Amino acid sequence: MVRATIFPHAAYTCNPELLRQAFSLAEEFDLIFQIHLSETRQEVRQIQDQYSMTPVKLLDSLGCLSPRTLAAHCVAVTEDDIRILAERGVSVAHNAESNMKLASGIAPVPEMIRAGVNVTIGTDGCASNNNLDMISEISTVAKLHKISTMDPTVLDECTALTLMTENAAKALRIDSGSLDKGKLADIITLNGHAPNLVPVYNPVSHVIYAATGSNVKDVVINGRIVIRDFISLTVDEESLIRECRKMKERISPV
Repeated sequence: MVRATIFPHAAYTCNPELLRQAFSLAEEFDLIFQIHLSETRQEVRQIQDQYSMTPVKLLDSLGCLSPRTLAAHCVAVTEDDIRILAERGVSVAHNAESNMKLASGIAPVPEMIRAGVNVTIGTDGCASNNNLDMISEISTVAKLHKISTMDPTVLDECTALTLMTENAAKALRIDSGSLDKGKLADIITLNGHAPNLVPVYNPVSHVIYAATGSNVKDVVINGRIVIRDFISLTVDEESLIRECRKMKERISPV
């Protein structure tokens, strides 16, 4: 179930020739090409100073933007950048909580969606998003863009759910993301007896605004049950926790 991707870090840490070669490698082996893109205004200024264009336009000039491209962040993008991302079929991984913690800014997600960009949701890493809770992340996304635009209808719950299901499957190029015949059986169930999930009026709204990752009761990946009744069937959680505590002692013994 593990698939490789090609992931040069960013345009400000990789020179143009490396980026070209990395994208060529992704094409040769039919892999996803991931990259951090326009995460901060400082990054954009640096690239403009070096190449007299935005990071999006730089990657476009190098031929690195296509439907196999998965661009993380895209916070500091212009209207023209958004148009290019849409025309090239690029998917964007929106990492709202990481962007908030690092004060990177707010990605113009409603604008990207309107332009036809395939926007999906990510958490980024634990250094900038401590709990890596995808359900919490999508709840943050749904509310963040309401307040940033002062429009409570700008990102409704059905759109939000689509960002982390169907759009995510498209971005990762896997036949999943919805409960349809012939698609991979990637399913989670939530604990309907949890106090924060009772009563239910609108199931989709409930997932977005009431649930958390701790409510996940069962997990099925490609038809294989990996968590049942909150218990992992594939990972010894107690051993994992002990190992994490040992790692902490090596990193910070005090």
